[in-house]
Amino acid sequence: MKVSKKRSYIDKATTTELIDFILESLRLINRRFNGVKSSDDFLDSDEGLDKLDAISIRLLSIGEALKNLDKRQKELLLQVADKEYWSKIIRTREILTHHYIDIDAETIYMICDEKLAKLEQKILKLQEYVK
Repeated sequence: MKVSKKRSYIDKATTTELIDFILESLRLINRRFNGVKSSDDFLDSDEGLDKLDAISIRLLSIGEALKNLDKRQKELLLQVADKEYWSKIIRTREILTHHYIDIDAETIYMICDEKLAKLEQKILKLQEYVK
């Protein structure tokens, strides 16, 4: 059986690189989300739609990075939150990847408005744990 050497960057990245990537993605999402006051702001203009798309892709990539961290070091994520917390984020990645057409602006707005600060705190704790 031949094993493919072809892998994405995110699969080859170290744990530290994945954590740094997540933190950078959170920074970019926060920058793009700045000034968005409601889910309608995503839908009212081309600029809003661009923000919605860019934020959605970053959320997807955060889920992918977490999925890779979970595969690489099963217990690492559990140092800062329970399995259910991480599973929800990884499932969000699955939805964004396979059902993108079903994602609505309200869901993305809610994630940015209510969930990202907590995620950033957990990732920063994870970063400290890995050091």
